[in-house]
Amino acid sequence: MVKYGYEIGSKSKRSRYELYPCIDCGKERWVQLDKESKPRGCVRCRACSNRQNGLKKRGRENALWKGGRYKTKDGYIFVHVSSDDFFYPMCKSKVSSRGYVAEHRLVMAKHLGRCLLPWEVAHHKNGIKDDNRIENLQLLPSSKYHVSDSNLKQYIRKLERRVKLLEDRVTLLEAENILLKQQSESLV
Repeated sequence: MVKYGYEIGSKSKRSRYELYPCIDCGKERWVQLDKESKPRGCVRCRACSNRQNGLKKRGRENALWKGGRYKTKDGYIFVHVSSDDFFYPMCKSKVSSRGYVAEHRLVMAKHLGRCLLPWEVAHHKNGIKDDNRIENLQLLPSSKYHVSDSNLKQYIRKLERRVKLLEDRVTLLEAENILLKQQSESLV
């Protein structure tokens, strides 16, 4: 029996659907049909499809495992920590879920030999967010100090650029001054 999406409560209201049994467990589900009235996609139920693709397994056992390390849009690196690891409690925050923790926080925690408290900040001294060497990290007691430190460094960089520009200008003016003196001496 073929029904339209609006009849069965599907988001694609004008698509046609038909009840098909799962090829593994036999459980019936609505499957979207293509133009030739053939099933579009897999005729497995979601549970059997996940089992087939290894999605029920977590971590290294999962078929989609990519090494347990990824980089965010902001430039920070996150690494997977297994649930039996000493540093796993650091994964409980809103920022790092599903067993992932920011690598710079993990490096600092391992250096200290304890988990970092949620309000503690592992600050990158050189400002490069994926440079997670312990020499480049500094533990700050709260984000209040981190923000002021970042703003100060940004202001210092701006002043350094301005000083460089002014030094170049002074060099040019000194060279121009020497040329003018030579020209005035040649006229006398």
